[in-house]
Amino acid sequence: MVDKPYAPACERNREPILAVLRRCFADCRNVLEIGSGTGQHAVHFAAAMPWLSWQCSDRAEHLPGIRLWLDEAGLANTPAPIELDVGGEWPHRHFDAVFSANTLHIMGWPEVERFFAGIDAVLEAGGVLAVYGPFNYDGDYTSDSNREFDAWLKARDARSGIRDFEAVNALARDIGLTLVDDIAMPANNRALAWRRSSA
Repeated sequence: MVDKPYAPACERNREPILAVLRRCFADCRNVLEIGSGTGQHAVHFAAAMPWLSWQCSDRAEHLPGIRLWLDEAGLANTPAPIELDVGGEWPHRHFDAVFSANTLHIMGWPEVERFFAGIDAVLEAGGVLAVYGPFNYDGDYTSDSNREFDAWLKARDARSGIRDFEAVNALARDIGLTLVDDIAMPANNRALAWRRSSA
């Protein structure tokens, strides 16, 4: 029997993130979540935004835990989670929204580049990408706690670390996305949203 995974941070940040997503995804219908983790966010957001089909994805080892959350909630708008490693094969379908929380800083930079390359393939014209997590601005940390967190990340995996907003935004621009929101969030995080041209 697999224990249902639980991340306290998901409980703490879900309402502030939901407030952003309600606006960003108001005119969307099909969301791909990259790095669904425990599945807690998916259940909370899909229940609160029933007009969305919320497609969870993550690496294979996380799928059993996500299924436990989805099965317990029994929501009609959460299809079975799919395996997705950003460096591997992406879904052969399109979405009008993509969401990812607390993923870019745990990937290596080549994986961040593949993240945006994959989004380029799956995000429809007019679609929205929303990303939550810590970012640096102008090459510097936004808080002492983020500086300490970055040191912890790099000690655990030298390839990881808090990303520079400007570098991430450049990757987004390269695939035709325009920044529409950069919102300060609790615990020195940001909610970033980009929209692809409808042309």
